[in-house]
Amino acid sequence: MLKSGLQRTGNIKNNARKKADYGGVAGEIDDVMVQDPFCKVYFPKRDAYRLRYDGTDLYFCSEECKDKFIKSKK
Repeated sequence: MLKSGLQRTGNIKNNARKKADYGGVAGEIDDVMVQDPFCKVYFPKRDAYRLRYDGTDLYFCSEECKDKFIKSKK
């Protein structure tokens, strides 16, 4: 059991190192919660549909909300 826990910790360190190699920050948390600007629901950023709008990255919970946002701005 203890050995398994040690292996898991090693994997976390390796993942953080890999993320840093690709321009991320080592130790950065992937489960940051963001709010959909259209429906106002909070969800994990890693599951987002991203849209660059007016120089800002916006994150949506679904493609439907992203499309509705775009339509509302026309």
